[in-house]
Amino acid sequence: MQIAIVLFDRFTSLDAVGPYEMLARTPDAETVFVAERTGPVRNDSGSLALVADRTFAEVPAPDVVVVPGGPGQSAQMENEELLGWLRTVDATSTWTTSVCTGSLLLAAAGLLTGRRATSHWLALDALKDFGVEPTGERVVVDGKYVTAAGVSSGIDMGLTLLGRIAGDEHAMTVQLLAEYDPQPPYDAGSPAKAPAALVEEFRAKSRRILQ
Repeated sequence: MQIAIVLFDRFTSLDAVGPYEMLARTPDAETVFVAERTGPVRNDSGSLALVADRTFAEVPAPDVVVVPGGPGQSAQMENEELLGWLRTVDATSTWTTSVCTGSLLLAAAGLLTGRRATSHWLALDALKDFGVEPTGERVVVDGKYVTAAGVSSGIDMGLTLLGRIAGDEHAMTVQLLAEYDPQPPYDAGSPAKAPAALVEEFRAKSRRILQ
């Protein structure tokens, strides 16, 4: 089994590393980072780089595809080298997945049309433009497509997928050894729970960016 995690300039690091930490523990699987060109790819702050060991052309048929999100996603929405590769590998993949605004890239490639999917809460409405039914769920499984909400939910997506691939017991073992037992100091991790003023502040900023 081959698991391919896509990288592009200004991706959000946890979108890629969260699923990696879960899925890299899949028995007898190879996990590769893939991009248009090999070499280091910088995250959204420019302070961290992950190394793409393979180009898209060198990974023609992965079993699992993981597409992260991040501010750099906007610049990829018409990148046919990436979108074309996503369409090609989706034809044979067992699972095609995303984290955060990575679902917008899957949608732009035409892979989520008529399906339910999730994304970062600030990007949910944008899914409608591609004929996708947005949900506020943390992880959505629709056929072989698994989408996760914002950033940290990629860990949940990775565990969900690991359970489907390797069984519940193995997934629980990975969760235990990672000591993934969230107990955050604040209960503001979703727009339904965060202070209304904070939510509106970021909605307003998002609207200004999109105008």
